[in-house]
Amino acid sequence: MAYAWELEKDGREVRVRVEGPLAFNNASMIVRASEDGFGLGFVLEDQVAEQLAARRLVRVLEDWCPPFTGYHLYYPSRRQPSAAFAVVVDALRFRGARLPKRNA
Repeated sequence: MAYAWELEKDGREVRVRVEGPLAFNNASMIVRASEDGFGLGFVLEDQVAEQLAARRLVRVLEDWCPPFTGYHLYYPSRRQPSAAFAVVVDALRFRGARLPKRNA
């Protein structure tokens, strides 16, 4: 099952189920396929900042891209998290602080 693109404009939310001959579970492959002319890709802006700056890719539906509000993790607070989990949380906090606040 393909991921439904989540679009938003003026408070109206729309989910678009996109179908086609290609499907990826890796953002870098989505970006590469888009650069190679295979179609549109739906990724976070920081994942294509270089391509946008170099004009190898352009934004479409920019006014329909909802802001990125950050990562949200839910986990029991009563347990001591493992060292590996603590590293993941720290990495997401660091990455989330650096991300632009919209999709590309």
